Amino acid sequence: MSLFPMKKILRPLVIALLGSVSIFAQNAAGDLDFEKARQLFERQKSGQTLTADERAYIERAMALKNGKGAAQPSANTSPATAGDIDMEKARSLHQREQKGEKLTADEQTYLNRAKEMRGGKGAKPGSAAPNQRKAPEHLPPLSDMKGSDRYEGEDGGLYGGGSNVPPESHAKAAQAQLARIQPLDAEGKPSANGKIVFVSISMSNATQEFSFFKREADAAPQKSPKLTIVDCAQGGQAMAEWVPPTGRPWEEAKRRLTQAGVSPLQVQTAWIKLANKGPSGSLQEHGKKLEADTLAVLHNARALFPNLRIVYLGSRTYGGYATGGLNPEPYAYESAFPARWLIQRQIKGDAELAEAKSPLLLWGPYLWADGTSGRKLDSLVWERADFVGDGVHPSESSGRGKVSKLLLDFCTNDPLAKSWFVK
Repeated sequence: MSLFPMKKILRPLVIALLGSVSIFAQNAAGDLDFEKARQLFERQKSGQTLTADERAYIERAMALKNGKGAAQPSANTSPATAGDIDMEKARSLHQREQKGEKLTADEQTYLNRAKEMRGGKGAKPGSAAPNQRKAPEHLPPLSDMKGSDRYEGEDGGLYGGGSNVPPESHAKAAQAQLARIQPLDAEGKPSANGKIVFVSISMSNATQEFSFFKREADAAPQKSPKLTIVDCAQGGQAMAEWVPPTGRPWEEAKRRLTQAGVSPLQVQTAWIKLANKGPSGSLQEHGKKLEADTLAVLHNARALFPNLRIVYLGSRTYGGYATGGLNPEPYAYESAFPARWLIQRQIKGDAELAEAKSPLLLWGPYLWADGTSGRKLDSLVWERADFVGDGVHPSESSGRGKVSKLLLDFCTNDPLAKSWFVK
């Protein structure tokens, strides 16, 4: 998960560095004026752009405090270090990632470690969140469970009752929405020269996976030329962060749409991967929180994207290799149940999921498999090499490719997706 906005990280550091009246009064730093450094930080925090010299001034003040009075930081010392993570370096890597630059494997691992520390509010990698449960040795893939099988009182199947396909009534409702998807111009009006826009909404795993999928899909010969794929998922922005309707994730999503040359009125399909940071407690406790947050996200999406017809929901990949409390098992596995609860509520006619408030919900590809034991649905397995050092974020070499393949196969073959994806 992301460590940003950076201001939230720097604020407690600078308060600790510069907030001491005695330090300010003594001005024991030679040519450094800590009051000036504090004022510069307040300007930066308010959103003002500082010059390179002004930023360097803040960094020197922070380095002095971290160095316990050293006049200058050493060449290898960073002013915003959390343990062995250089937050300034991580911020720079994050900005490059946000611009779409491809990081090296080492850079991505470094950034992911910083994101995990931020997601765990400074917890060291390997530490668990309070009240996290230990996962059973084996967990049953939801897609493999029969209707009579039970996990924490829940039956099997993506749609319940042991079924991995939507009931007939919901499939017909989906087909009606699919029939309404057509190229639209920037004002949301039908146009032969218009676009169908497919977006992602979620956190760091999702943006890493969906950006990989976008590259693969844009090169696929099956993809419709009318389709524009925009990755709106963002590092550190889990469901809870998307809940405020005017929050930073939505502003960034609009910026990315503009950058792609499309408008919110052209967005008609979306993929939302359900996850929150550091879940704890029982399935009912963390699951209901994730369900409520996702419901708010769906309402926000309906408001921003009034032509959004269908949202394909997804849950997390295998979390059994996780080294910290960001999203280990059984929480990664259990993120599928809030997705299913929302779909089932819509099928039953819940007013909060009616068309006026929410797009139609379907399962996208189910991403979870029980490590190397896999699942019966297909040959999917998750190996340690599919994840970076934290055991949570997908590796560039194989993890992202596996999710991309599942998404691409789904979009080109599923009867409730291919009509808008395939040319």
